[in-house]
Amino acid sequence: MPDFVGAVDQGTTSTRFMIFDHGGNEIARYQLEHEQILPRAGWVEHNPTEIWERTRAVIETALNRAGLVAADLAALGITNQRETTVVWNRTTGRPYHNAIVWQDTRTDRIASALDRDGRGDVIRHRAGLPPATYFSGGKIQWILENVDGVREAAEAGEAIFGNTDTWLLWNLTGGIDGGVHVTDPTNASRTMLMDLETLDWDDELLSFFGIPRRMLPAIAPSSHPGLYGTTRRGGPLGGEVPLSGDLGDQQAATVGQVCFEVGEAKNTYGTGNFLLLNTGTDLVRSEHGLLTTVCYRFGEEPPVYALEGSIAVTGSAVQWLRDQLGIISGAAQSESLARQVEDNGGVYFVPAFSGLFAPYWRSDARGAIVGLSRFNNNAHLARATLEAICYQSRDVVEAMRQDSGVTLDVLRVDGGVTANDLCMQIQANLLGVPVSRPVVAETTALGAAYAAGLAVGFWKSKDELKQNWQEGRRWEPQWSEEQRAAGYAGWKKAVERTLNWVDVS
Repeated sequence: MPDFVGAVDQGTTSTRFMIFDHGGNEIARYQLEHEQILPRAGWVEHNPTEIWERTRAVIETALNRAGLVAADLAALGITNQRETTVVWNRTTGRPYHNAIVWQDTRTDRIASALDRDGRGDVIRHRAGLPPATYFSGGKIQWILENVDGVREAAEAGEAIFGNTDTWLLWNLTGGIDGGVHVTDPTNASRTMLMDLETLDWDDELLSFFGIPRRMLPAIAPSSHPGLYGTTRRGGPLGGEVPLSGDLGDQQAATVGQVCFEVGEAKNTYGTGNFLLLNTGTDLVRSEHGLLTTVCYRFGEEPPVYALEGSIAVTGSAVQWLRDQLGIISGAAQSESLARQVEDNGGVYFVPAFSGLFAPYWRSDARGAIVGLSRFNNNAHLARATLEAICYQSRDVVEAMRQDSGVTLDVLRVDGGVTANDLCMQIQANLLGVPVSRPVVAETTALGAAYAAGLAVGFWKSKDELKQNWQEGRRWEPQWSEEQRAAGYAGWKKAVERTLNWVDVS
């Protein structure tokens, strides 16, 4: 068997290709950003064709730099920004519209209407999700209703849908020349269209959005040796490689962090924050604002579920300090600036730029900076931004404890923001439990590689994957319970100030 496994990690701001060996060690990587298209306030789009071109380029470049070819890869896995919606023509391969990104809020009226007549309760029970702009179903409906010719093409079987995993799988396996139209349960569970118990598209849910079933991809296990096809000769890999793993990015990070036991949790700090708690084969329905989602399904094993807290704006709040306010020149400077002050000086920043996600689910909320006085400066705002990342995660941990009864012993973390030592120390302080970062921080790509490699026998079992995990850094809490309680009370007051800002009818 070849010595390596490859993984495409198609994210919100960039696409990377990584190659791992049997020990889970990184052998090579290459990464390219893509354009963030912002047509109007609240709208966020990507160009699907650009994403496919970037994917080709990162695969080819990483292989060339490592001196490898397709035959050196035992398998290929894909992980992706979830909920981001692409609709394209199966005959021409051309998208009908830019991809509508998970952060986009144009479907707020669609989401609100679902709750007014009781359909929202059906979605919550069957799909495990609240009606929200976040998910794919409303985005598909918007394209069907607003882009000329798409409704007719969909009913004729010409217009097809996929999140970015499906779009890339279809292109990698041939595109208009026999491309496989498929997704996995982790991605399908983010649409508001899949029944969590049957792991199949639900006709009643489809009717809520007016979506023809024939638009939708087949749903295959997250790790499977044959259902995703192989890459085509002449494609970016230059040869046939089994496409045997597919996981939404946050579930991939959970697999990469080897959170295979009930009660184990990880938090990924990226554009947003995403905290997943493994609930095993039990489908735990949240009563405290979390999502019930599929964590993974390997082969013919029963699906494993998770509770998830999805937070829209965390790392992107740091980008806002850089790009919109200009008070830092790069993400790393947020730490050095925040260290200039001992605390937030009474300032709280709630970055509800596109509403509040878990556990509030308030699309009427907008960002607010509160508690300002003449005393405060840009260092206090930088520190308040790092604290906002951590307070939002505290909100989710509290909701998970209420839903599951699980009190965390440790929080495993990954993602770009974990390079910020101060932010991770603040997180440990606010939670009152240790925060642990692994040696291999790119757990999203690693999880996709694990899913693909398990399917073809490159790795024999989940126990073998656990042996690969090693702790790289640990932060112990330093605050007292009184400090935690006082800080959190201030945060909750700040969140209240963001609500009812936008009229949503």
